[in-house]
Amino acid sequence: MKLQDIETFVVGNPPPHNGGRYFVFVKLITDGNVHGVGEAYCVPFHPDLVARMLEDVFDRYLCGEDPHDIEKMWRRVYSAGFTQHPDLSLMGVLSALEMACWDIIGKEAGQPVYKLLGGRVHERLRSYTYLYARPGDRADVYQDADFAAERALEYVAEGFTALKFDPFGPYSAFDGRQPSLATLERCERFVRQLRAAVGSKADLLFGTHGQMTAAGAIRLARRLEPYDPLWFEEPVPPDAPEEMAKVARSTRIPVAAGERLTTKYDFARLLRVGAAAILQMNLGRVGGILEAKKIASLAEVQHVQIAPHLYCGPVVGAANIQLATCSPNFLILEGIERWQGFHAEVLRKPIRWEDGYILPPTEPGLGVELNEEFISRHPYMGTMLHLDMAGQPL
Repeated sequence: MKLQDIETFVVGNPPPHNGGRYFVFVKLITDGNVHGVGEAYCVPFHPDLVARMLEDVFDRYLCGEDPHDIEKMWRRVYSAGFTQHPDLSLMGVLSALEMACWDIIGKEAGQPVYKLLGGRVHERLRSYTYLYARPGDRADVYQDADFAAERALEYVAEGFTALKFDPFGPYSAFDGRQPSLATLERCERFVRQLRAAVGSKADLLFGTHGQMTAAGAIRLARRLEPYDPLWFEEPVPPDAPEEMAKVARSTRIPVAAGERLTTKYDFARLLRVGAAAILQMNLGRVGGILEAKKIASLAEVQHVQIAPHLYCGPVVGAANIQLATCSPNFLILEGIERWQGFHAEVLRKPIRWEDGYILPPTEPGLGVELNEEFISRHPYMGTMLHLDMAGQPL
């Protein structure tokens, strides 16, 4: 079996853009007409360029190769252009291609990918969602603590047992920074109100995006500790694991991190300094499914858990499900609400979510197929990136 052809799809995600402004999908096709799908996460170039990057890397390193030879292809791409270093853009591209290879491997074997990576450990996978805004909201769910508490109760009524939110405010290219007293007060009130609303029915996941210095994060963590969040997410920028370790040593709240890291080398540094109790690799960036499995194993040695990250489309979500199902140290999985709406429509068969849990598929490969007729009607026509940071200090 040889990889023979590639197709790419840049799909515009309509407002309110939950999961980002667009999704970049890829389909690889073998000489036996077996195909596999993948998705690249948040490569910092216009998605049309990302599609071209996928094609270029495929033509250079994957075309004509056996999709089973993951390790060989991975090393060649990782070292492309004399890099041999964790490169977020290249690894986002490789992740999508590697994911598609695993989809093909599973289809050829007639097995879900998790059966090929150790087998099923978990019968169902606990999931969480952000508190998302909805059309017609009377208030800002990201800033209004009372309204956020109401939305949290709605999610709990649907079956969620864990909820994430980020009341800290915008993130900037000039982070980390010291939080203001007003920000500290707003964040504490947010957690206090949500804990009062949900009680012990749901874990609270305090999400930040590297906005603070270690000193500032420690100040905030001390305010949040009485409300017992399950985690404090990426409190400092991802380029300084030693600074994140200072926060981890100074708070009783578990620190979670990893959505902006890639490869086992980045995560080994995080583990080496004790910077996180929970790893949040995104399989559309980290280097693919096998690389994520290696990272999960590194974490398992240190009794660190994994909570795969998702702020993109459902193909990465499907890959996350495969990893989570076969990983003994799996904690919880991020989803975009209940995988409904646009996230379901881009697939021929939606991901199964019931009462707060995802049910792993039994179909071979990743267990999902793109609805190409549907996504062809939703091209991305914008110029903005998947996510943007403020360009000035805040």
